[in-house]
Parts: sequence; structure tokens; C-alpha cells
Amino acid sequence: MSKHSIHPRLAKFLPVLKTWSIVIVGSLGVGLILLYLAGVFSPKVPSNEDHAPRHRALPADAQFAQAELLRRPRFESAVGSIAPVHQSSIAAKILARVLEVNVTAGQPVLAGDVLVRLNDDDLRSRLQQAEAQHEAAGARLNQARSDYQRASGLIQGNAISRAEYESLATAVRTSEAELERSARAIDETKIFLDYATITAPFDGIVVDKQAQAGDMVTPGQTLLTIYDPNQMQLVANVRESLAMKLKVGQEVTAKLESLDHECLATVREVVPQADVGSRSFQVKVSGPCPPGVYSGMFGRILLPLEDEQIIIIPAAAVRRVGQLTLVDVRSDNGLIRRNVQIGRRLGDDIEILSGLRPGEQVLLPVVPASTSPAGFNSTGGNLEGTH
Repeated sequence: MSKHSIHPRLAKFLPVLKTWSIVIVGSLGVGLILLYLAGVFSPKVPSNEDHAPRHRALPADAQFAQAELLRRPRFESAVGSIAPVHQSSIAAKILARVLEVNVTAGQPVLAGDVLVRLNDDDLRSRLQQAEAQHEAAGARLNQARSDYQRASGLIQGNAISRAEYESLATAVRTSEAELERSARAIDETKIFLDYATITAPFDGIVVDKQAQAGDMVTPGQTLLTIYDPNQMQLVANVRESLAMKLKVGQEVTAKLESLDHECLATVREVVPQADVGSRSFQVKVSGPCPPGVYSGMFGRILLPLEDEQIIIIPAAAVRRVGQLTLVDVRSDNGLIRRNVQIGRRLGDDIEILSGLRPGEQVLLPVVPASTSPAGFNSTGGNLEGTH
């Protein structure tokens, strides 16, 4: 055996050692690559230099605007619906058949216009009978009075008995009562006869028709509905804490978004009962109605809250770079670019939610003289800034 020969026992483990050597070397290589990618072997940048603000020199023609603290009134809106102040459901008062319906939904009517006619043949027959009975009762009363007057002379001469005389007096009183009952029957029948002709109680618009000619209607059955379009109100549910502060006659702002209309309205009523589910009160306000307002339309009541203080700057000072909103703020060392969070647009100004303090000055973009009217120094909005 030569001196370089391997011991038989070691020769068995040689393949295993080679495999483990490859695994270990490969793992070390992968680990070194990951450390390199993580920047372990790169030179460190001092933290004070990494976060130091970058100032720029002030342009020669720089114009600035100051961040202002603005006090604005705040409102809470209560949603509701338009409803008429005067609305009437026209119902039948007698059992009868509908002869004619003279209106349709959406048709304007005047007070006194005939809306519906009911069959009144039975009522007219009853009226004729009542008048005939009244005439007969009158004739009986006249006869009874004549007999009584004649008996008054006879009783003095004892020509008739006292009982006969009292009987004639009773006949007079009975005839008078019958005449009165027949007169009341005539009046009652005339009232029911008037119920057969249904008229409009006020000027308005028909919004619903629920009966047709030929229908048999009963007392209390709704035939149609009308409302006065000149007197409308906005009915909304207002939360308890605000509703308790409202007073009848107080002025609030009402808004109809579909008509782009806003006006001052007056609180007409605060219903003195809260809704258990929503913990709110029903509030009714009314104001000047523009053309095109109909019952059921959507509206809002704007209820005043405590004033809010917001920071505003000209919207032209804000630059959008990607997803960032930036402004250039004036400092002792020049200009510094700062990221801000913006809020509502208020005309030419914009609300700043964070990133600026009141009194700080922001750079305004410069508009070339050829595109700016003489004597007009303010600029329009600039969505994309330049570095």
C-alpha cells in the first residue's frame, strides 16, 4: 500500500463530506449576497445630513401669500322632504255611485270647482217625500188650530167638555211637532243632497285620484287628494340636542339640491315627541318656494353649530407632484419645500389641514405679463410644480 492511499474506513465517508462542503459553501455565498443587497458593505450616510431640509434661494420676482386663520360658521344638515302645509283628502260622505270625476292627477283647481258628482236620485226622492210630508203636517196643524180656536168659544158656554177641549189643544201641539220634524227632515235631506256634489275646499293641485265613474263609494272612502302648492314646508328629523335649541319663528337655512336653491326659512313647528328609534324630533320649516317645488322632493335644513377656525392659502400656491401636495414656504434661509394636507376648496383659496401654521408665507407662481391682465397680480391654480 502506498503512502497516499486512503484508509478504507475514511473512504466510506468521503462522498458525504463532499456533499456537506458544497452545501456549506453555497449557503455562505447566498448569505454574502443578501448582506450586500441589504447595504451592509455600503458606506453609512450621517443621519443629520439625511434629514436636513433643503433650502433654495429666493427668486428675484418672488410673490408670497400669508397663511391666514379664518373663522367660518359650521352647520349640520338634517335631511327631509317637502310636504304641503295644506293638504286635503276628499272623501265621500254618503253611500252612492260615482257619476263623474271632473279632474285628473296634476290638474290645478280653484275653490268651489266641482270635482266629483255622485248619484243623487234616491236623495231627490227622499227630498220630495219630506216636502210632501211637511206640507201635509202644515195642513194638519192649520186644521188643529182652527178646531182649537172654535172650541175656545164653545168651552166658555159649556158647549163642549173640558176633556174635548184639552184633546184639541193636544192635537195642536202634536201637529206643531210633526211640522217641525218634517222641516228637519227636509234640511237633513238637502245636506245629504249637497254631499252628492263634491267641490274643492281651496285653490290647489290634484295629486291623486282614487275613484272612477261607476264606482260605488261608501262614507269615509277617499276619492282624491289635493294640496296648495303655494304653501309648502320642509319636514326633517333633527337630533335631540339640536332640536331642543330650536324655537318657533327662528330662521334657519333650507336647501333644495335638485333645484340648486337655498333660502332662509322659518321654523313653523317642532313636534313635541321624539322618535325612539332615531332619537330625533320632527321639525317643520317654511320659506319662499321657487317654481318647480313638489311634495316629496328632497331637501336639507342647515342648523348652525359653533364656528370653526381653519387655515387657508391661495389655491395657486399648492403644487401637485404625483401623490404629493407641496408648497414653498419662506424661511430665514430662503425657500423650503413642504408637504401639506389640503381640505376643501373655498373659491380661490384652499383649506390646509396640516403642514402650515398661521402667518407663514408661501410662494405664489409667477404668471407671464402677457397672460396677466394689467394691474392684476393674483394667479390661477397650478397643478404641476417645477423644481
